[in-house]
Amino acid sequence: MPPREQGAAVLVGRADELNRLRSAVRRRPALVQLEGEAGVGKSRLVTELVESADVGVLTVLVGHCQHSREPFPLGAVLDALRRARDPLACRGPLNSVTSVLRAAVPELADVLPPLPPELSGPVFDRHLLFRAVREVLVALGPVLLVVEDLHWADDGTRQLLRFLMADPPPELAVLVTYRREDLPWGMPLGGAYRPGPGVGVEILPLEPLGTAEVRVLAGLLLGVDTVSAEFATTLHEQTAGLPFVIEEFLRVNRVAAEGTTARWADRAEVPVLLREAVTERLVGLSPDAGRLVRAAAAFAVPASVEVLGVVAGLAGERLREAVTELLARALLREAANGTVSFRHVLSRRTVYGAMNSIERKELHRRAVRLLAAHEHPPLVQLAEHSRLADLRAEWLCYGEAAADQALAASDATTASTLLRLLLAEPALARADVDRLAVKLGEAAQAGLDATGSASALKRLLVDDRLSAQARGQVRMQLGLLLSRFFHGVAEGRAQLELAVDELGARPDLAAKCMSALAMPCTGDVPQPSLAAWLRKADAEIEQCENQERRLSLIADVLGTLVALGDPAAEDRMSTVTVLGHTPGEQRQIARARCTIADSLTVTGRFHAAREHLWAGVRMAEESGGLYVVSTARSTMTRLDWFTGDWEGLAERAGSLLARYRELSAVAAELELVLGHLALVSGDGETARGHLLRTGVRTPRVAVAQVALGGGAGLIRLALREDDIVLASAEADAGVALLRRKEVWAWSGELLPAAVDAYLAAGRAREAGELVRSAEEGIRGLVAPLAAAALHTCRGALEEHAGGSGADHHAAAARAFDTMGAPYLAALAWERTEAHRLSAGGDDAVAAYTRCAERYHALGATHDAARCRHLLRCLGIVTPSRQGRRGYGERLSPRELEVARLLAAGYTNTKIAETLFLSARTIEHHTSRVLRKLQVASRRDIRAADLR
Repeated sequence: MPPREQGAAVLVGRADELNRLRSAVRRRPALVQLEGEAGVGKSRLVTELVESADVGVLTVLVGHCQHSREPFPLGAVLDALRRARDPLACRGPLNSVTSVLRAAVPELADVLPPLPPELSGPVFDRHLLFRAVREVLVALGPVLLVVEDLHWADDGTRQLLRFLMADPPPELAVLVTYRREDLPWGMPLGGAYRPGPGVGVEILPLEPLGTAEVRVLAGLLLGVDTVSAEFATTLHEQTAGLPFVIEEFLRVNRVAAEGTTARWADRAEVPVLLREAVTERLVGLSPDAGRLVRAAAAFAVPASVEVLGVVAGLAGERLREAVTELLARALLREAANGTVSFRHVLSRRTVYGAMNSIERKELHRRAVRLLAAHEHPPLVQLAEHSRLADLRAEWLCYGEAAADQALAASDATTASTLLRLLLAEPALARADVDRLAVKLGEAAQAGLDATGSASALKRLLVDDRLSAQARGQVRMQLGLLLSRFFHGVAEGRAQLELAVDELGARPDLAAKCMSALAMPCTGDVPQPSLAAWLRKADAEIEQCENQERRLSLIADVLGTLVALGDPAAEDRMSTVTVLGHTPGEQRQIARARCTIADSLTVTGRFHAAREHLWAGVRMAEESGGLYVVSTARSTMTRLDWFTGDWEGLAERAGSLLARYRELSAVAAELELVLGHLALVSGDGETARGHLLRTGVRTPRVAVAQVALGGGAGLIRLALREDDIVLASAEADAGVALLRRKEVWAWSGELLPAAVDAYLAAGRAREAGELVRSAEEGIRGLVAPLAAAALHTCRGALEEHAGGSGADHHAAAARAFDTMGAPYLAALAWERTEAHRLSAGGDDAVAAYTRCAERYHALGATHDAARCRHLLRCLGIVTPSRQGRRGYGERLSPRELEVARLLAAGYTNTKIAETLFLSARTIEHHTSRVLRKLQVASRRDIRAADLR
């Protein structure tokens, strides 16, 4: 016997329903009916209600109806009354009629009156028993009687509830839960029930969770901040948004929230409790309904009743009756477009798994014959049915056609999945293997499921069926895929170098390998050693007759030239603004524009970067370049960081990180942005965690530009914590990578931080040498970020030598303002005004105050607080002509800062450190924040509107 329904351990997305329940049980006498399908969370919601302090001063009695062939008469109510002993012991003498409960509820015997002699026998009148129950409930005063799973109740329990609610105790609220589809008469208390006068009746249908709530619940159950939207969508499809099913599914399969492919759930195990619940519903079906539900299980997608009828061998009245029966039993559900399907995927898999292999194959063969006759046959369905029916020739034909169709429709995920399944067939001919392997590599380049495809391509390289002619192309595609992951960088380069030799007869493909090998961003390979690859690939562009491959070479070569700051790239960038004639050409143009945008971002040309990025993302989405979209989105977050577009940036970056965590290069850039954001907000520990995941400790396999940015952040953090030794060591590591790479166009973030660390450590000579190397390294290059950073470095050196450095810092500030980098400009303006501030004067004070205002406007909480703290330390009071502004019940700017930090989970001590204020001051601010927001505790601030 399956256990009764349970609820998910975490309550998500039920605030409105819980408030309605609380309100309903307060309006006594009341009958509240909570209905919903199995696993939707009825019991969990009831538990939350019972445990909630908002229920009021109530005696709560809970009983459960049991799913058994012969339910115990009145079992749920009598079981609930067992918990009434202690409250009854505190009441006065009970009505003598309650004595008849002595035998029915022995736990109450010592608080009930003695049985009269004439009623001392084992048989007692049912009406007298009903009256006794009512009198006990009257004696208890305010009481909530909960009867769970009423659909399993015996008729006596329903009669007792009808009796109670016909003339209810004035302080009684009855809450029943049930599944409407399992009610014997379709109504909770039977068709004869009518509520008594003055009884409040509330019917509350509980619906499954939406995708957004599933995403929150999955994150909580898996112990992560968030899961990707793709993960949540797949989980919702599998579970239909039923909380208990979600919890059981994740518990049984221990699914990781990140790094999952589109088909991970198809291979996961169906939880035992769910299997048993579905199997229970199958028991007692008519033969026709059983045939139809098994036919539906053979379809992985919703199907029309007519199609299922043909596959099941049913028509006319027999088909209609079978459909009606399955809908009534909630095994199938009807969609608006006339199709039917299982309530959730796991139910379908349970039914499918219960069939024997012979029946399954026969159902799939019938489906193939039926669907193949359509004017526009559904190729993906035909491929799947053919595969499962063991029709090998049809499987190859429909499978490849479906993959081609998916690629043409920019659905790389479906294409990759189909091609991997086809290539796993042992009886494929060599020509088929060659053709399908190359198509798999092409699909993998466009999609996100690189791990599964890379594993398949590795197996093909040692497969005797793959010809030597195709081996080089497959090896090239494998090398390109491996290069997406930190752990695959070295192997990816090795595969590409081997592929160059194997592709001697295909110079266009060999050039693609060369252009990939020439890209300087990955690892610590010195750029001069890659220059030869770049020259060879560049020379091949004009010789390449295939437009798609030619555009691919342009994307690699031009992206590299722009990243290096090579002025020769300026006139060539217009070549990527053309439009492609095929989806493949469109994807390569999109990749070119997004690659150039990334290079422009790294070198500090933010306005141009955004133009290329917007165009590239649009084209990539239209042409199905999912991997291009992923890299473009991470570039967009970094561009938003540089340009001060910080509103919601942490949430955007966190969501993208959950989705793309498996893609090392993308994830590292997102970690860098999150690290910078944590740093400016004063959360050092969070910043350190993110920055250490940028690849800064593993430069040989990291994205060099990202690792340099991570190193700069770690230097700043160490300097903030007055750890000069650590700051100097971090600077040494970053400078070593920079000198090894010899790409000084990427030095814009690292240089100022490294120079500050060296000067703080008394290593002025090394700081000077670094600046001179950078000056020489960027001479003649288009690298505005590095050029502006050099102004800051010269100012720092001048300050260290006893000068002001103000002119250099001002030049840096103007340069950062011009390129649209407000935070970097604010840092430079602060350094510009700090020297003047020490000399005093209203103008200097006003100028330095504007520095704090710049930081505040951006959201750089810690930097703004540092400026204000310095003003206070110097005894400077900012002049105000209008006096202190009154904010009434609105949060002041300072209170808003405190509220946001409280919402982020900061303690008072941590907030005080971040804002350079005393703990006592933060206590006062916290008190005012809670009062103005009208919340009881810090955790409630997260739900408040802090805009």
